[in-house]
Amino acid sequence: MTKKWALDPTHSSIDFSVKHMMISRVKGSFNSFSADIEADVNDLSTATINFTIDASSIDTRTTDRDNHLRSADFFDVEKYPNITFKSTDVKKVSDDEYELIGDVTIKDVTKQETFKVEFEGAGKDPWGNEKAGFSANGKLSRSAYGLTWNQALEAGGVLVGDEIKFNIQVQVTPEA
Repeated sequence: MTKKWALDPTHSSIDFSVKHMMISRVKGSFNSFSADIEADVNDLSTATINFTIDASSIDTRTTDRDNHLRSADFFDVEKYPNITFKSTDVKKVSDDEYELIGDVTIKDVTKQETFKVEFEGAGKDPWGNEKAGFSANGKLSRSAYGLTWNQALEAGGVLVGDEIKFNIQVQVTPEA
């Protein structure tokens, strides 16, 4: 049965990582986001899923880097405060796995992206409230969205990799 679901922000996260200096990965999160979800948790193939991320909530545990990421060199949060995702299709891959296809907008660029989604399960919490959980993974090319700032390294290569890997954990409860 299709229902509207409310995001539980205290049990949800949007995390990412990007190659740094071509030798390691820097991890970060977006700490403020919302979602509009209409779905039958037993079959997501008819789901409508939309996310809005507050780009200024980026957190890599380094203030100077976070401020640089908020600047016009990257997200330009003064001009483009949100990153959005709007689903266009959901394809069932197996019992608990789906491909979530939709439009990602970063700054003034919109591109279709595909994420792997796994239904983690559903149940009632100790107070009798219905809950469901999902995880999603995917990757984006930051340069495809105009996030092209970089710095050449003396030994060759660049400071910031192009591929951004995402890991999203979502817990939801039916809207009242």
